[in-house]
Amino acid sequence: MNNLALPKAAGPGAVTPGRADSSFARTFGGAPEVTVSAPGRVNLIGEHTDYHQGFVLPLPLPLRTTVRVRRRADSLVRAYSAAMQPALAEYRLGDEATGLGWIDYLQGVTALLTRTGQSFSGLEIAIESALPPGGGVSSSAALTVAVLRALHALNDLRPSDVAIAALAHQVETDFIGAPVGIMDPMACSVGRPGEALFLDTRSRAFERLPWPPGIDLMVINSGIAHAHAGGEYVTRRRESFMAAERLGVRWLRDAGEASLPRVSMPEVLRRRARHVITENQRVLDAVTALRRADARRLGALFNASHASMRDDYEASVPAIDALVEIGQADPDVYGARLTGGGFGGCVVMLTAAGRALDAAQRIVATYRTTVGLTGSILMPANQRATIMAGSADQ
Repeated sequence: MNNLALPKAAGPGAVTPGRADSSFARTFGGAPEVTVSAPGRVNLIGEHTDYHQGFVLPLPLPLRTTVRVRRRADSLVRAYSAAMQPALAEYRLGDEATGLGWIDYLQGVTALLTRTGQSFSGLEIAIESALPPGGGVSSSAALTVAVLRALHALNDLRPSDVAIAALAHQVETDFIGAPVGIMDPMACSVGRPGEALFLDTRSRAFERLPWPPGIDLMVINSGIAHAHAGGEYVTRRRESFMAAERLGVRWLRDAGEASLPRVSMPEVLRRRARHVITENQRVLDAVTALRRADARRLGALFNASHASMRDDYEASVPAIDALVEIGQADPDVYGARLTGGGFGGCVVMLTAAGRALDAAQRIVATYRTTVGLTGSILMPANQRATIMAGSADQ
């Protein structure tokens, strides 16, 4: 990877002054002190490579999570989100412990910042998000990044975007117990609108790649939620490290596909290793295709990535496979794949410029009639102006 950009500190645009809004005022009265947002992300390609110190290629979404915060005089943290159940939850600083549901992400942030030496009183927090929980578009990372930015702002601190990403990753892995890689918080903290983020998760060096004007992106939510903290995701991760041990490496980034037939291991471990190894190469090939604005090559890589996720990593589910196949059969679609950790979530697809909205509507309609599930279009072509313009609140 050449000419990688060095991380820069977050600018003052990361935080905006608090203004009264209906949810905050209705719940807590008055106005917040700070208002901060962070985007979700779609991973174009590079699935299950980040926890093996490999390469990934995410892109920030125009859909964001906004957090409004005000300090209290006591040690109570009260948080409101209309999208979650219960909508209003609370805990006390110093008593953070998992098991309270969605507010655990906030608990993880305050517990971590307290350990790093920050001090603050209780908080009132209102959260609004356009990101579907469990949709594979980093709703949890966007929330964690936004809350971290807000609490640093309350103490008049401006850590770098990379530092925020590292803290958000620590919250998810150490407090929540989700064995995820660094990609999601990096995409949500460092990513910029209209640019794919080519990230080396080993060095955390990155390059921003402008999105070609001749290619449209669409993201369709399958309606099947997933979770990273347990279940099949954890099993796949464990199997991949077992495969790495058989191959004599700590990280599958350091293994080659040619070594797979020469080493004795159960076939299931061989397939897990093959996915990660070949997916790393697909990311590098996708970067080349993106630089050349080669939509057909990029689409072919999407298709190959999904086949590997389905067959070698077994991280897909039948409904997702059906949605991908419907997309791949559409005459306007160059390629389609499951995005995110798998076992539910979203599908990402490529079309020529101006074709995505019609294609997405056809695909969702066919998905509903053939699979019986209602998909939702998160990124249609008519949002392209939003995707390219982004938000000042980065």
